[in-house]
Amino acid sequence: MARWNTLLAKRPAQRVGQALALGLTLSLLALAGCGQKPAAGGAPGGPPGGAPPPAQVGVVTVAPREVGLATELPGRLEASRVAQVRARAAGILLQRLFKEGSDVKAGQPLFKIDSAPYLASAASARAVQARAEANLTQAGAQAERYKPLVEANAISKQEYLVAVAAQKTAEADVASARASVQTAQINLSYASVTSPISGRIGRALVTEGALVGQGEATQLAVVQQINPMYVNFTQSTTEVLRLRKAVEGGQFKRAGGDGASVRVVLEDGSVYPLAAKLLFTDLTVDPSSGQITLRAEVPNPNGLLLPGMYVRVRLEQAQADAGIVLPQQAVTRGSTGDTVMVVAPDGKVAPRPVKLGSSLDGQWVVLDGLKAGEQVMVDGFQKLRGNAPVQAVPWSVAGSAASSSAPASGARPAGASAPTAAQPTSAASAH
Repeated sequence: MARWNTLLAKRPAQRVGQALALGLTLSLLALAGCGQKPAAGGAPGGPPGGAPPPAQVGVVTVAPREVGLATELPGRLEASRVAQVRARAAGILLQRLFKEGSDVKAGQPLFKIDSAPYLASAASARAVQARAEANLTQAGAQAERYKPLVEANAISKQEYLVAVAAQKTAEADVASARASVQTAQINLSYASVTSPISGRIGRALVTEGALVGQGEATQLAVVQQINPMYVNFTQSTTEVLRLRKAVEGGQFKRAGGDGASVRVVLEDGSVYPLAAKLLFTDLTVDPSSGQITLRAEVPNPNGLLLPGMYVRVRLEQAQADAGIVLPQQAVTRGSTGDTVMVVAPDGKVAPRPVKLGSSLDGQWVVLDGLKAGEQVMVDGFQKLRGNAPVQAVPWSVAGSAASSSAPASGARPAGASAPTAAQPTSAASAH
């Protein structure tokens, strides 16, 4: 009986021990299961400790090449030849013989002025010439008759000299009459107003029935030759001297065979397809602005360019042998200088000051601060987290546009299934 009581007293303690052992076993199993589960934001087989993978950023590899140093300057177009059509004959304007805004040829009739007075003047001049020629014939015949008589002493020498002088006077009258006829013909030709040059004519400045050329040469129209065109622009003397010193020092080389390449940028930002040719650089500096005037000639076969248009002139005067071109979004400009983010081989990102040149087709020309083979960050700045390393991937314009139009991190397109355990979840969705 005492033994039975002893056994009954030991059973509760054994049950407590068994319960404690069972709880410890379950705890160990739970901890083992948690150790096998991938950490949030990580991937199976990822970095130890469940750390997220490095962020991917777009980079471009520095590759020096020959780059033209272009400067954009304001300019204005001007017709290569301009002629004012004026009435050189006084009279009533009878007819306009051209279409306003059309192309005309040199010598093409444009206006017709009343020519009746000039026809009469020409007829009168011809009549005077005929009378002078008749007098010359009579004076010449008389001098011929007197010549043998004076040799035979039939008449005095004085009479012969008078006959010879009369002949010479008649000859002078004939020459004067011929000049008068020529003048009358010229005045008559002025009644038909022609184009002095080939080009495009504007609107008529007078109408039929107007009295023109009375007292002064009345302007009737303007003809402008717009193929080729001139573009006049100015450049700072400081920039000119800096480029010349750099070329002489061997830092840059002169661009082109004729010293400069010129392209015209239109008001809408598009580049005119035909290249211009630099004609001259003025020798005088404007004392008020310190600018030098330059002129270039640009072909205009289709008449796209018009006189008076404001344009931008892209002037390339030098070339850098080891220039570097970067997208504009890769450069951060500030009051203290220009910087780029350089990705090291170990994935660390660090800022780097650079020296910029001019802009070229929407990109910056870097003259100093980078070396060949270095990787410059262009895209993914929002992914930087302190000194955390990144994964550099090649950047392209097409890839950048595609990434900008892709869904945001953690979002799924309609109809897409949720990530499974075999698919790594994004950092955004894990958080």
